[in-house]
Amino acid sequence: MRNEGLQQLYIDELKDLYSAETQLVKALPKMAKAATSPELKQGFEDHLEQTRGHVERLEEIFDSLDQNPKGKKCAGMEGLVKEGSEMLEQSFTGAVMDAGIISAAQRVEHYEIAAYGTVCEFARILGHSDQESLLQQTLQEEKETDEKLTEIAKQTNQQANEQEPEERALRRGSRRAA
Repeated sequence: MRNEGLQQLYIDELKDLYSAETQLVKALPKMAKAATSPELKQGFEDHLEQTRGHVERLEEIFDSLDQNPKGKKCAGMEGLVKEGSEMLEQSFTGAVMDAGIISAAQRVEHYEIAAYGTVCEFARILGHSDQESLLQQTLQEEKETDEKLTEIAKQTNQQANEQEPEERALRRGSRRAA
């Protein structure tokens, strides 16, 4: 017998994830546009397509539950997207900007990994094995995206470290001219 309280919590968490994923569909193109590294730009474009697939999986789950995915705003993702937008407004350039974008993106991935891990377990306990399988696919893709970002960050952070003295010299030069 299913626990109705846990079932309702599961649906609520899925709605939160649906909101999170739809917010990301809007945010990822901005991150891709701001990225200077072709590899990072392509990574965001690929993840956008993957995120659209995450939305479709969630819609499939909601259909099987005979529930509407809408009606909840994911405040956590809203905050993470806002932080990412603030990063894009900084005056950083080149690899330093890319390092900041990666930082914001990894926060998002970690949030999603935690959320999908939770709903996977709820689905398992509630006996929703088909839904659990779909959610596990998404969880695995989120983990892979995080790993790709970590790999890109290794090179980007090194480049940012080498770039920083050049930016300071430019800023010093512009202050002297003022």
